Amino acid sequence: MQTFEFSSQRSPVYTRGGMVGASQPLAVATGLELLRKGGNAADAAVAAAAALNVCEPFSTGLGGDCFALFYSAQTGRISAMNGSGRAPGALTLERVRSEGFSAGLPPRHPYTVTVPGACAGWSDLIERHGKLSLREVLQPAIQLAEEGFPVAPLTADNWADLAQEALKPELGGQELTIEGRAPRAGEVFRNPGLAEALTRIAEGGKQAFYTGELARLIVQAVRAAEGCLDESDLAAHQTTWETPIHTSYRGVNIWECPPNGQGLAALLALNLLEGFDLPDLPPLSPERLHLQIEAMRLAFADAHAFVADPAYSSIPLEGLLSKDYASHRRSLIDPNRTSLQHPHGAPQAASDTVYLSVVDGQGNACSFINSLYMGFGTGIVPAGCGFALQNRGHNFSLDPDSPNALAPGKRPYHTIIPAMATLPASKPLPEDEGAEQLFACFGVMGGFMQPQGHMQVTCALIDDRLDPQSALDRPRFCILDGRSGGSVALEEGLPVQAMSQLAEMGHPIVPVSGSRRFVFGRGQIIQRDPHSGVLCGGSDPRADGCVMTL
Repeated sequence: MQTFEFSSQRSPVYTRGGMVGASQPLAVATGLELLRKGGNAADAAVAAAAALNVCEPFSTGLGGDCFALFYSAQTGRISAMNGSGRAPGALTLERVRSEGFSAGLPPRHPYTVTVPGACAGWSDLIERHGKLSLREVLQPAIQLAEEGFPVAPLTADNWADLAQEALKPELGGQELTIEGRAPRAGEVFRNPGLAEALTRIAEGGKQAFYTGELARLIVQAVRAAEGCLDESDLAAHQTTWETPIHTSYRGVNIWECPPNGQGLAALLALNLLEGFDLPDLPPLSPERLHLQIEAMRLAFADAHAFVADPAYSSIPLEGLLSKDYASHRRSLIDPNRTSLQHPHGAPQAASDTVYLSVVDGQGNACSFINSLYMGFGTGIVPAGCGFALQNRGHNFSLDPDSPNALAPGKRPYHTIIPAMATLPASKPLPEDEGAEQLFACFGVMGGFMQPQGHMQVTCALIDDRLDPQSALDRPRFCILDGRSGGSVALEEGLPVQAMSQLAEMGHPIVPVSGSRRFVFGRGQIIQRDPHSGVLCGGSDPRADGCVMTL
């Protein structure tokens, strides 16, 4: 068991060529391989995501969802891809309530299986922004699954814990074990079922996943577990392309995918913090941490009130992201004491995961995230397929008045969020109005930690001008369960005096050390110097990954 007793000595990585950062070195190597073959940031991101399905199957893969932000160096604009799936058509509030569920669905219940959106997201991202074929992009992951790979130490620890909790032989879970147990550190794990599934997709495209034999096996597995997913649900799935949302934080534009993702929470918190003189406060002081925690509490109150599938709810994004609204909400923050009962506002209208970051040699960037939600999702593994199905539907509300209420064909409140930061182009031509320069491609994975991580590393990069590695090394806080009144986990490395003073301010605190530090997420950052074009990357020390260059 790894204890995380370390003081990170990693240096930031610099290059003028392409760069890839991910939580597994083999996934990083796969992304770089695609860049060497002439692929761009989109190709490398999907290749790395597929490799992560092999190397970290409890976190991610074909059975989950994905989101991406893609920055085009040619146009200076960002597009947002929503690769999240929808609830089965037969899954209604009436059905689940008649079966005795009122407070919410159990975390790994087969009803929490939503249509996996990752495969379509991979394919559609390549089709719109990539340069290579799906076959070329998936080939390294296929080879990795066939030949096997030595399991990294932190990965082995998590695999062991989560396999015991989630994987059951009767649900196909033995496919993701070695004779019923998790692989040990350094032990080679092979996944022929996943290699076969990826080969089918490489040859037949996304249709091979959403129709035909793979679709039949997925539905068969869910039905055997007494779920209600149908082949028609898979066949109807579509990726959507959205207009990204953003706010300006001290002159830097921070971008997120719009709801049904929770990226809105990060932007709301940054808008609140912009009104405080954070750079004048010591970075790990109780005064600064208190303001950041309170900003996140207010942001979560709004996020849980408004984030939902926009096809089912009207979300006042313009009002929520306005600086006037932030000024009104900021007045609720007492600099000396917490209020654990933060109400949501009323603006005027106008989670185990993997995150990876890629910037190619031409300046294109892809901020990409893929997840099963909880470790191994539902723990349901379609026969012979080598991947687990997500339990993303656990985030639906069973309150019929909630904007996030369960409904057939609806997408749930989603925790996984990629991020990006840009600067306005220095001298845009009239035809380039709105063009942006890339400042950073970044993300912090991990359930409801994600908007909190985005906010904390943004402050480190902009308020304190830290390099990416130093920003990721800095100890973090996490409001547990993403609830505005939740307890605050404080990471080992924060000053004990600061922890004590936060408790005196009224925050229920939970000191966290050792392997439990996974609660603070695992991030990757690639920053670009707008003058020289030099890339600077960092990788989270809380994972087995790294950032590497061509």
